[in-house]
Amino acid sequence: MSRELIFAVEDEAHIQQLIKYNLEANGYKILAFESGESLLTECKDTTPDLFILDIMLPGMDGLEVCRQLRQNIRTKNIPIIMLTAKSEEFDKVLGLELGADDYITKPFSVRELLARVKAIFRRVNTSSLPETEIIKHGDITIDCTKREVYKKDTLLEMPLKEFELLKMLIMNKGKVLSRELLLDKIWGFDYYGETRTVDVHIRYLRQKIEDDDDNPSYIETVRGIGYRFTDKVLHRA
Repeated sequence: MSRELIFAVEDEAHIQQLIKYNLEANGYKILAFESGESLLTECKDTTPDLFILDIMLPGMDGLEVCRQLRQNIRTKNIPIIMLTAKSEEFDKVLGLELGADDYITKPFSVRELLARVKAIFRRVNTSSLPETEIIKHGDITIDCTKREVYKKDTLLEMPLKEFELLKMLIMNKGKVLSRELLLDKIWGFDYYGETRTVDVHIRYLRQKIEDDDDNPSYIETVRGIGYRFTDKVLHRA
């Protein structure tokens, strides 16, 4: 049975050992790094199935590592979990804006770490199953086999969670999907986050697929409930 390879960069020795020991004990292969530079160097020869990046690092910080991974064609679609010691939303939002798929705030429990990693791989494995290859709506096209999204003829940069969220919305167009349902289906039933995470990702999706994200034509907010992918764009005058 294949074992997923994870690259983890963490400069605090005890946290690095916590990550390495517990993930290896649960069947994953781990390469641990003390700096972002050393991780990026290793990526020239080997690519993992998942990155775990601490934000606060000596030299190049985790946010810059995330940015460079998303710009590299070899690593642009590999899931990223960010570790942050800060509770401010700024770090979390900035990490998501740069293309991270998830974040964990320190201090974290082993159970939470494992749940997040399992949820990431569950989504990746599910998205690789046979399904409708091409989904089209208005000027939006989703290529499920390549995990690519186009607006007209322009390829959009889209991390895993945004891709899965858009796909779920468009495949259920016209239906109101609650924040709790989206959190459960996209992030996993054992995800420890908040429904605010859904709102953040919806904001990023609107910025990419809408002509005017302040006046969206595709993703409609249903106040107090969640979101609906609409046919409004197809019925413009």
